[in-house]
Amino acid sequence: MSFSKVPALIEAQVEMGSVNELEHKALFKREEDATQTKEASLMEQGSCPASFPEHTPKSPKKSVLNSIKIVLFCNKLNLLLPFGPLAILVHYVIDSKGWVFLLTLIGITPLAERLGYATEQLACYTGPTVGGLLNATFGNVTELIISIFALKNGMIRVVQLTLLGSILSNMLLVLGCAFFCGGLVFYQKDQVFDKGIAVVNSGLLLMAVMGILFPAVLHYTHSEVHAGSSELALSRFSSCIMLFAYAAYLFFQLKSPSNSYSPLDEETNQNEETSAEDEDPEISKWEAIIWLSILTAWVSLLSGYLVDAIEGASISWNIPIAFISTILLPIVGNAAEHAGAIMFAMKDKLDLSLGVAIGSSIQISMFAVPFCVVIGWMMGQQMDLNFQLFETAMLFITVIVVAFFLQEGTSNYFKGLMLILCYLIVAASFFVHEDPHQG
Repeated sequence: MSFSKVPALIEAQVEMGSVNELEHKALFKREEDATQTKEASLMEQGSCPASFPEHTPKSPKKSVLNSIKIVLFCNKLNLLLPFGPLAILVHYVIDSKGWVFLLTLIGITPLAERLGYATEQLACYTGPTVGGLLNATFGNVTELIISIFALKNGMIRVVQLTLLGSILSNMLLVLGCAFFCGGLVFYQKDQVFDKGIAVVNSGLLLMAVMGILFPAVLHYTHSEVHAGSSELALSRFSSCIMLFAYAAYLFFQLKSPSNSYSPLDEETNQNEETSAEDEDPEISKWEAIIWLSILTAWVSLLSGYLVDAIEGASISWNIPIAFISTILLPIVGNAAEHAGAIMFAMKDKLDLSLGVAIGSSIQISMFAVPFCVVIGWMMGQQMDLNFQLFETAMLFITVIVVAFFLQEGTSNYFKGLMLILCYLIVAASFFVHEDPHQG
């Protein structure tokens, strides 16, 4: 009996050995699969998408073609892109200012939306703080370029009205649309943002109003020590102080230990982490930077034709130049912030929306306006901070209203609707307002 069991034992040992070998092979396979998945995850974190092959010479071509397809052909709004070259063609062939203004207005819209998209892609690599600052910066490049060229031509009042309208548009229209769209998507709850940072931003906006208000009060109370020169000297001194304050603000945003654009609530932090994991960037970091540069240059080029056609459009459409400068131009110029803020709010990233809308208002009021005063000083132009009584009062009331809406740290679609309605009141006021200092 014992001898008869020996072959069975040998067969069992052989089978066990083959099973062990199979298990070892399976373990090695699992380790190889794990290393491959790790390499794939590292590639996803880098600049190459997961669908691209590893370090082959053809991958850059595929990457470039893929980014062109994503940026230019995957959005239905890009059907309006040909209106930009058409506006330039009409400018040189027909020279109809009204048509050039309308076509350029339409052509800039998809470019501004793509600016918001490219900035959002770049924010996936830089983080939300730098991403919010980048969105505000690239959204205001157009206004800065227009203002410098207008200053060179002595159009001081156009510079003042355009910058003022951009501040009002960001605080009321852009922020209102972000609150409204985000509130409709998440209508079952109040969206939460960092109340402490909102209070700091409101304080900075009030500081900007103070810098703009005092030269106007000095002018209209006729209390200048030296008539004409004291107002200009105060404006230049206040501009230097505001530029220093904005530099300190940037240092605080980038170097403070707590992230300025992330909410303090733990639940919203978890929601943002899960949403960030679900949303991988579609283009690489350097592709996003290149697209931002190309789109900014194209928007700036079209904006030059847009400003050149303002007076002709005002005559042909019978619309005041002050209304065009304060309402129509900033709506188009802020389209990048508009699209970006709405996209972030609809993804429950309300702190990024605030960083775009309020951050852009701070950048214009604390950097663009005093920067134009200093540049005008260097050019020999008497650019000051006296925006006239009507415009200064409008800015002051707007900052107070927005500060009250931000003090709770929550938002919903009703607050957004109220801000949009406030902007309609502002627009109607400028439509019936005749500016006595045009030019």
